Amino acid sequence: METTWLNTQEADFDARLAALTAWSEERDEEVAERVHGILRDVAKRGDAALVEYTNRFDRRDVAGIEELVVNHDQLQSALARIPAEQREALEAAAERVRRYHEKQKQESWHYREVDGTLLGQQVSPLDRAGIYVPGGKAAYPSSVLMNALPAKVAGVGEIIMVSPAPGGELNDMVLAAAAIAGVDRFIAVGGAQAVAALAYGTDTVPAVDKIVGPGNIYVAEAKRQVFGKVGIDMIAGPSEILVICDGKTDPDWIAMDLFSQAEHDEEAQAILLCPDADYLKQVADAMEKLAVTLERETIIRTSMKNRGALVQVKNLDEAIDIANIIASEHLELSMDDAEAWAKKVRHAGAIFLGRHTPEALGDYCAGPNHVLPTSATARFSSPLGVYDFQKRSSLIGCSPDGASELAQIASPLARGESLTAHARSAEYRIKR
Repeated sequence: METTWLNTQEADFDARLAALTAWSEERDEEVAERVHGILRDVAKRGDAALVEYTNRFDRRDVAGIEELVVNHDQLQSALARIPAEQREALEAAAERVRRYHEKQKQESWHYREVDGTLLGQQVSPLDRAGIYVPGGKAAYPSSVLMNALPAKVAGVGEIIMVSPAPGGELNDMVLAAAAIAGVDRFIAVGGAQAVAALAYGTDTVPAVDKIVGPGNIYVAEAKRQVFGKVGIDMIAGPSEILVICDGKTDPDWIAMDLFSQAEHDEEAQAILLCPDADYLKQVADAMEKLAVTLERETIIRTSMKNRGALVQVKNLDEAIDIANIIASEHLELSMDDAEAWAKKVRHAGAIFLGRHTPEALGDYCAGPNHVLPTSATARFSSPLGVYDFQKRSSLIGCSPDGASELAQIASPLARGESLTAHARSAEYRIKR
């Protein structure tokens, strides 16, 4: 299988690695302009614009917005209709995801100082959140669970789900997942027009406080443009996996782990780091053998050719150093003592420990969220979680003695900034 081979001992390694892992942040000005027009149109014409764009982009022929609203009975019918094995799997995954995220929930707190002054933090959920679930090439019921359940755990008042239904086709597993996750409203619209509806509101789609969930280039650009009007989770790039292996794991396992990301799309990235050159060749042979067994062979081959790599490193310490530079969305540590090695990792969206923890388990049912930072943004951001649906307000309540003491600190600082009203407001509270 054609892919990039690298060796850290080569003089140009750093430059080649940087070129391989770079993801262009340049915006397509034509896409940006089209998205801007759609956002402005939906903000102005509301439901009528939603219907028009849905008919145009999703090959629909609906007369009114009511035909795009998926009601509660339809969700429950889908849940009853899917095979028992699928329903049980969705329910088991949902329970694991819910249980994990309950550990993240933050509570309000406060303390009192000796003079009676109260200081603290009040935590409250968002009133309304919008979740975008991709449709089209594939159905993603797992995305429904990963986006909706943290919002539920956080106590969000209302969850609005949007997802395109090209040709009018709605996936039963997506509908069933929405029923299990407790989605409050589901409107079958997608693209930039769906983001616009969530951001600005229409007669049918209520405006939300935050929009989460992945989508295509138009969805990503729309989220970028509405940020500030509403909150967003992140601007996601192509999916990524970085595997560090000591050469003792079955090569077939590692090859398939790499393919688990490469099959997403042609821009996905899959990289293996290993100190054993012979093992890298074994994995390459396994990749060639296994690719022909997969439905998305063409996508996998394109992804591995354009952005994949097999990298020989000096040792595992060097591999960890490289992992911290790449800051991958998914990092597999397929080695002995993976927990100990993980302590050296500073930058990764999710870390998968040991030979028996493929990234795919995290995508569906392990518990932690699969909405993760990409394109090296794991250096400063985190997986989607309950904290994304909670906000914090500071609490400050001064006693008379506390106000007097604080005012004597605030007054000279305010006067030093030439903010006299600030100073005098504080000084009124000083005990004479």
